Amino acid sequence: MLFYNPIYSDLALPPRHRFPILKYAKLKDRLDQSSLNKHIFLANNKASDEQLKLCHDNTYIEAFCNGTMSPPDIKRMGFPWSPELVERTLLSVGASIQAAHTALEKGFAANLSGGYHHAYADKASGFCIFNDLAVAACDLIAKGKAETVLILDCDVHQGDGTAAILKSRADIITCSIHCEQNFPRLKEQSDYDFALPTNTQDTAYLDTLEQALSLCTRLHSPDIILYNAGADIFTQDELGNFAITLAGVRRREELILSHCYHHSIPLMCALGGGYQRNLTRLVDVHEQLFQALLHSGFVH
Repeated sequence: MLFYNPIYSDLALPPRHRFPILKYAKLKDRLDQSSLNKHIFLANNKASDEQLKLCHDNTYIEAFCNGTMSPPDIKRMGFPWSPELVERTLLSVGASIQAAHTALEKGFAANLSGGYHHAYADKASGFCIFNDLAVAACDLIAKGKAETVLILDCDVHQGDGTAAILKSRADIITCSIHCEQNFPRLKEQSDYDFALPTNTQDTAYLDTLEQALSLCTRLHSPDIILYNAGADIFTQDELGNFAITLAGVRRREELILSHCYHHSIPLMCALGGGYQRNLTRLVDVHEQLFQALLHSGFVH
């Protein structure tokens, strides 16, 4: 099941704003033309205060939801505050939670947004407001649905907020494969960090991913993997610094899907970063996950 809401792209941003907000609608249009269209469902479950409090400070939750954040906090967030941003955020985080529960039941699910891995317990950062995968992992465990969760972060930027929020949790394993010379300047310590140099190419990247995935699943036997499928590893990404080809992105998705399918590990995916002004080319990168999904065994 793929969860989507039109509000993902329905957010007014200033001219030339860096975040490619329209990519979600364009990806949905692309998927509507494929056989996956029957697997797309409306995401209409908002994250509750109770769920957000599993990972975030109540003072911060209230400041964001009520529009009382300070100007420096809004600047660090990267979006101008608006009631529409609050609605969009709660629905997107809710969709990641719903997708995580669905993946446990059905084997696979995805949120056609999400991947907000820079969000800390008490602050937003880098276009990330509430940390959806951290909240989803904690919600699964709090509801007794899982005992061990692996968060596999393959965005080109380190999942610093995820690492910080979950550093005291032995039941949620954080693994980040990212570019060493990239945002954030000051890194946090995940359970497993694989920091690769600028201009890393397909072979080195995929070898590292294979080792990381094998190591984490062998040592921790997770009940589910929550996967941040960042599109910003692509060589033409404007905030990336890796040199991964489109075929390399496709191979990444195939490797993760195949590993989970053959080891019977439920997989939930969120669409992490991707920063290209050429939206058609950006959607091409995100679409690799879904092209690989069609040949994975997870969908019929």
